[in-house]
Amino acid sequence: MTDRPTLAMLPRIDALVAAAGDLVTRYGGTATTAALRRAVDEARRSLLDVGGVAPGVDEVLAVAAADLAVRRPGPPRRVLNAAGVVIHTNLGRAPLSDSARRAVNEAAGYCDLEFDLASGGRGSRGARLEPLLAEAAGAPAAIAVNNAAAALVLVLAALAGGREVLVSRGELVEIGGSFRLPEIMAASGARLVEVGTTNRTRATDYRAGADVALLLKVHPSNYRVTGFTEAPSVAALAAVARDRGVPLVHDVGSGLLDDADEPWLAEEPSLRGSLAAGADLVLCSGDKLLGGPQAGVLVGRPDLVAECRRHPLARALRLDKLRVAALIATLESHLRGAREELPTWAMLAADPGALRRRATALAGRVGGTVEDGETLVGGGSAPGAAVQSPVVRVPAAPPERVAARLRAGDPPVVARVEGGALWLDLRTVPEGSDGLLGDLVLAACRSAATA
Repeated sequence: MTDRPTLAMLPRIDALVAAAGDLVTRYGGTATTAALRRAVDEARRSLLDVGGVAPGVDEVLAVAAADLAVRRPGPPRRVLNAAGVVIHTNLGRAPLSDSARRAVNEAAGYCDLEFDLASGGRGSRGARLEPLLAEAAGAPAAIAVNNAAAALVLVLAALAGGREVLVSRGELVEIGGSFRLPEIMAASGARLVEVGTTNRTRATDYRAGADVALLLKVHPSNYRVTGFTEAPSVAALAAVARDRGVPLVHDVGSGLLDDADEPWLAEEPSLRGSLAAGADLVLCSGDKLLGGPQAGVLVGRPDLVAECRRHPLARALRLDKLRVAALIATLESHLRGAREELPTWAMLAADPGALRRRATALAGRVGGTVEDGETLVGGGSAPGAAVQSPVVRVPAAPPERVAARLRAGDPPVVARVEGGALWLDLRTVPEGSDGLLGDLVLAACRSAATA
């Protein structure tokens, strides 16, 4: 048992607070004092349980600093994405363009979000955004909300009203975070009616149901069903919907505005394509192939969009000023025909020769080799599709330790570990960061080797 004099050697709280100036500046006096008390209490319990020597001031400060770093991690940090996934959900999906960042900064203070500068009266939050969104999608009307799941909930709440919604069993998707389509439908009050089978559904299956409010088609944007499969086209479903006198709603997922001929987008539905095929409402995400901030885009028939806009949930799910600003800037890039301004599209369309030159230079610096690899589109877009890319293989040992050191760097680097090596994909790394990436990789390799 530890004797009382040993416990008396524990640093006093007032002395610790006096020595914790940096922590107080960063986290505030109240939080720092609480962390110091927790650190002292932990030391006291350790002394009583196992004995030993009382920690000094510096040791207690270190424990408190680690505690505060976990409890108060601060805002999201910039990272270098070298993992080979363009739209990386865990890294914030689509990076914003320079114009979108400037728009966010402009709107960060007071702004005319809902103020008419000409009349001096109240304006409309959607007056700038919605016409641009409709034009970009080739739609007669549009609205934007918090995310694609919110757009679907709004549609179901506004248009289904507790009635039946028909969905193929092969399209009962689960999106990130274990959110499942049946649960979203239940939350909206709609009644799910499953039609067809997991692998084969026909247009005639959508003639089921007795009190049908709408037909819902959901693009499987994060998986593929292959083999003995069948699914009706949007045009075929639109014909059934017209015959039944109900709308067809299509969740296209990725936010591709128009059909594209890139091989990795061959089967990815677009907003314009779906509307042209007869869908009444089309919804998608704003932070995937659209290349903007998180948002749920909803476009289509004016009467249906207006009904969604009038629903009470529309206000609860609306966008804040920062995302309104970023989305407008993103849409303007699309409408100017300047898609290359958007980082997502710039990365996907990067020149293969330039990428190989960059990879060769980095490999020479860090002792790696250049291999042929693939960059995934990611983020629930173009599932299973990839863009061919040269990648850098670093034979670091052990690679998991090097990857951990890279994640602890400043800025953190997210790389891929596979086949006993560390892999770096420069398609998702800004060209101006190649030198910094090389420095961080060399430092991580040295640190891992001496650990």
